[in-house]
Amino acid sequence: MRRLLLCLTLPLSILTSCQKETEVARANREGIFLMGNSAEPKSLDHQMVTGVPESKLVGALFEGLVGDDAVGDDVMQPGAAASWSSNEDLTEWTFKLQPEGRWSDGEPVTANDFVFSYRRMLTPDLAAPYAEMLYFIENAEEFNKEQITDFSKVGVKALDDLTLFIKLKEPVPFLPSLTRHYTWFPVPKHVVLQHGDIADRFTDWSELGHIVGNGPFKLIKWRFHDVIEVDQNPYYWDAANVGLNGIRFFPIENPYTEARAFLAGQLHTTYTLPTDLIRTVKEDYPEYLRQEPYVGTTFVRLNTTRPALDDARVRQALSLAINRPLLCEFIMEGYAPAKSLTPKMGSYEPNPVLEFNPEKARKLLAEAGYPEGAGFPRYSMLISRPSARASAEALQAMWKEHLGILVDIQNKDWGSYISAQQSLDFDMASAGWIGDYLDPTTFLNMWTEGNGNNNTGWHDAEFERILDEAAQKAEPQDRLDMLKQAEDILMKEQPLLPVSWYSRNYLLQPNVKGWHPLLLDNHPWKALSLEP
Repeated sequence: MRRLLLCLTLPLSILTSCQKETEVARANREGIFLMGNSAEPKSLDHQMVTGVPESKLVGALFEGLVGDDAVGDDVMQPGAAASWSSNEDLTEWTFKLQPEGRWSDGEPVTANDFVFSYRRMLTPDLAAPYAEMLYFIENAEEFNKEQITDFSKVGVKALDDLTLFIKLKEPVPFLPSLTRHYTWFPVPKHVVLQHGDIADRFTDWSELGHIVGNGPFKLIKWRFHDVIEVDQNPYYWDAANVGLNGIRFFPIENPYTEARAFLAGQLHTTYTLPTDLIRTVKEDYPEYLRQEPYVGTTFVRLNTTRPALDDARVRQALSLAINRPLLCEFIMEGYAPAKSLTPKMGSYEPNPVLEFNPEKARKLLAEAGYPEGAGFPRYSMLISRPSARASAEALQAMWKEHLGILVDIQNKDWGSYISAQQSLDFDMASAGWIGDYLDPTTFLNMWTEGNGNNNTGWHDAEFERILDEAAQKAEPQDRLDMLKQAEDILMKEQPLLPVSWYSRNYLLQPNVKGWHPLLLDNHPWKALSLEP
């Protein structure tokens, strides 16, 4: 196995540039940031997407009530709201909007825009995949699930043009941090309704020539599978403090191609760096390498509606046959072997339940009716990027060696990969999750019934009961203890197989200023600047 893993690594081929002036040098003079962004976005309608590549673009075009800080994940900056306050038990929040807030077409940003946005997000017919992010609002879940039809009963109201009131179903001390996630960003009511009804999906409102945002930049060019360009939004309330003139997002899906483009002077930063290139870059180009903590987990998502995968014993066997330390040593350098789903954050540390135990795995597989893998269906593992193939092939080899199971690997482009999981048109999928905020619920709540990011076919009433009870706990430690109980259930049932805890490995030009390590990797675009 060790020899196999070593053979999966790839050499680095560096391309040198013959240009007298590199793209980066020219962009430095022009104040344009060149960003590797991994994939063509599924959409720029942020109420219809779930991916990180989309979030980077959305963060340039739109802004939530609270803004990101360039240095600290837990520092709350003014965004679309100039200030905010809550009642004593943290169930009622009032946000005062920026008096100078404007959409990129010059129209005022009002509290009614936020009310419309949250109504649209929760409208059942829209089927927004991230609607659950708003379930903290009183009656939001009930409206989204059509248990009530009167939106006036949902806890969000415009008290006047610049005052937004939000009533929650439970105490949420981290609500300001939540509103920094793009699911809480506003959409322009006056533009959305020009191109369809509130529940119409993927209309022209979010296309080039129509889209307007309230963020520091505006969309000026979109050439599919080539580049998306944004320039400064002159109507942005804080335009005087935006350090870049524009950003160019390049959807380079192959991370090896992206690394070559960076080293040839074509990018200021990469979306990622393949783990098998880390040692070479560390030796030859240490000034570019960034390795930083990142609140995220890689895992294999299982379709539990498939035969065999609907048996928890089979899912446990697949997990027990994964040698996570070996994977992280030779394939996923810089990553840490996962001990559970949720990485440690603050006072929360899940029980270390995951282990490598092939003997126990074979026993469970035999109990499920597949001794030595006999009779097990020939399934495929879905991947979306070339960099995922090495780890997928290692898992493939481990399951064959320890369980006698044969698994194929199927590659799809980003959009098809996401759609296949959302429609449960897959067997297994190499996947990952980056925390949306610094609380364990960002990793746990998604596995509830009907959640748009679950995509496993699995749900458990006891798991959801404990999550609901934890949400009502006033004492922080009691709440965290209950969340650990819920995670233990998830790890016993294993509709997903955690593999590793993320590390952020990427390349960055030293002349980029205002870019600092952040656990959530939410770098505020307006804080960046470029030195010649």
